[in-house]
Amino acid sequence: MNPTTAKKIFIFDDNLEILELCTEILEDLGCEVKTSPTTTNVEQQVLDYMPDLIFMDNWLPDISGIEATKLLKSNETLKKIPVLYFSANSNIDALAREAGADDYLAKPFDIDQFEEVIKKYVSA
Repeated sequence: MNPTTAKKIFIFDDNLEILELCTEILEDLGCEVKTSPTTTNVEQQVLDYMPDLIFMDNWLPDISGIEATKLLKSNETLKKIPVLYFSANSNIDALAREAGADDYLAKPFDIDQFEEVIKKYVSA
């Protein structure tokens, strides 16, 4: 993938190990990655980057992943960006639905499963 067509992924997660692991996997897949450990000014953070896909953790400093996802999905400019809910909660499917996320991935995740989800949303 050449840099002009690299897919942009934004990951909101306060676990630095998760951020590092996901960034490494995504960069290996040819994606450009931005991460944030908080949802402070979430709409502005996303507007400044305009990613092709967003990973949203449930437990985040400032506002919850549910509230952050709802803000993004109610923003005319941002609502078409797929949001993938990303959490270790046992009821992640219900949380993802409540948030209005497009999909979800439970933690801990299998790397192959993670890559499959990425390809589903950012295939050329």
